[in-house]
Amino acid sequence: MTSRVFDAVLIGGGHNGLVCAAYLAAAGLDVCVCERRGVVGGAAVTEEFHPGFRNSTASYTVSLLDPGVIRDLKLVEHGLAVVERPFSNFLPLSDRTGDFLKVGGGLPATRAEVARFSGRDAEALPAYYAMLDRVADVLRELVHRTPPDVANPARRDLGAMLEAWRTLGSFRALTLAERRDVVDLFTKSAGEILDRHFESAPIKAAFGFDAVVGNFASPYAPGSAYVLLHHVFGEVNGRRGQWGHAKGGMGAITQAMAKECIARGVAIRTGAAVARVVVKGRRACGVELEGGDVIEARRVVANVNPKLLFGRLVDASDVDADFRVRMASYRCGSGTFRMNVALSALPDFACLPGGERAPHHASGIVIAPSLDYMERAYFDAKSSGWSREPIVEVLIPSVVDDSLAPPGMHVASLFCQHVHPDVAAVRPGTTWDDHRDEVADLMIATVDRMAPGFRTSVIGRRALSPLDLEREFGLVGGDIFHGALGLDQLYATRPTLGAANYRMPVRGLYLCGAGAHPGGGVTGIPGRNAAREILRDARRGR
Repeated sequence: MTSRVFDAVLIGGGHNGLVCAAYLAAAGLDVCVCERRGVVGGAAVTEEFHPGFRNSTASYTVSLLDPGVIRDLKLVEHGLAVVERPFSNFLPLSDRTGDFLKVGGGLPATRAEVARFSGRDAEALPAYYAMLDRVADVLRELVHRTPPDVANPARRDLGAMLEAWRTLGSFRALTLAERRDVVDLFTKSAGEILDRHFESAPIKAAFGFDAVVGNFASPYAPGSAYVLLHHVFGEVNGRRGQWGHAKGGMGAITQAMAKECIARGVAIRTGAAVARVVVKGRRACGVELEGGDVIEARRVVANVNPKLLFGRLVDASDVDADFRVRMASYRCGSGTFRMNVALSALPDFACLPGGERAPHHASGIVIAPSLDYMERAYFDAKSSGWSREPIVEVLIPSVVDDSLAPPGMHVASLFCQHVHPDVAAVRPGTTWDDHRDEVADLMIATVDRMAPGFRTSVIGRRALSPLDLEREFGLVGGDIFHGALGLDQLYATRPTLGAANYRMPVRGLYLCGAGAHPGGGVTGIPGRNAAREILRDARRGR
């Protein structure tokens, strides 16, 4: 046991943990961060996966990182630079020349692309964008607010009631049609929304892809429209709805955060795996590391999946039976299979020939030509373990960042849906260790069908199954969002009713990761919001 007693100790040095620590330290608290791995950053890290080739190991793209966090933590001053994609997405639809769709690069450019498939859809596009922008404005406001504690009247205070009133006020300021849009996008399926606005399969696929990213569900599953919205409210370099590549990979974000934490006096310990949360007198008062060391603190802040927190780190006797049951059944598993590949050459797509560096190589390359394709991929994975025709997004950050690969060579991120989070459920007696290479081969072959020769250009790879993502990064069931973004696990019910305001049922224990409102993505918002509530309690002596 150390003699030093910290004001707060954080479990997990992922981006939200670093953000929370930085804000707490800026307010004068003495803060310690414990990270199990040898490097901070959680899933947002840049690592060498093949000799001479570096890439963002798990998370892979920038859009949702909160501008306020960027400003407050001086990330640009610490070296963060984000290169915008020339356009958002490139969808190769088949192996026929010209059969592709580009989305992004401004409304006129997207309308021209859409018009190649449907003049009606090109005309409908401005109204669709305007609807998304109106609802996204509501969401941008909502994500920065602490959800009201509607389940515990005794814990209500003036601040919480004001937050609830402001939230209601934002909704009341909308027109009736706009309120209906909000309700639809928070409750309906992405497929329903897109079918209402468009007739062309490629256009619906381009927008519907966001609804299945990290979401093990059909695009026609109720609530999937929110996941679509979750991916459009961000911005890059002051431009809303834009996506980008972080120079140096996603680890550049967390390394910049770590620099600011250190500048503010935060103690960061790597190789410090937490074994349990120490609770005395019904209050969290520190953590015990796997080596036996105890770090005492007045508050414990967890940047881990809530299912992991209460399943492994908090003793069952420290929470009530109902809460234990609900955390045991907390839904995790995003259906994600993640790959990093080293390439000897850029992919040459049959629909847009050319192996030389081009704008589409610097965009999100999505292999998923229709909503029906996405739906089949989900049901196939649900019944057999993985989709025989998977959804694959390819990003090639080395096109804009020469530091990631040797001259003339490239790295690519393959973000793949759908695979079953628990393959043993449909293939008894097996684990993902038994199937990883087979599925990795399938993902490579899927890209090769659209870009012949891709398979032979792969000179190295690292595949991460859901099991690997859990073992390596603590992503339970491989869930990149720390829990499904379903209607039952959002806002005042994330992670569950009565524990949505970042305060957990154990006094002095807080949740600051993606398992708290507003959920996943590299945003920094849960960490920032949690810090605000922790400081509020600290001022009150709680």
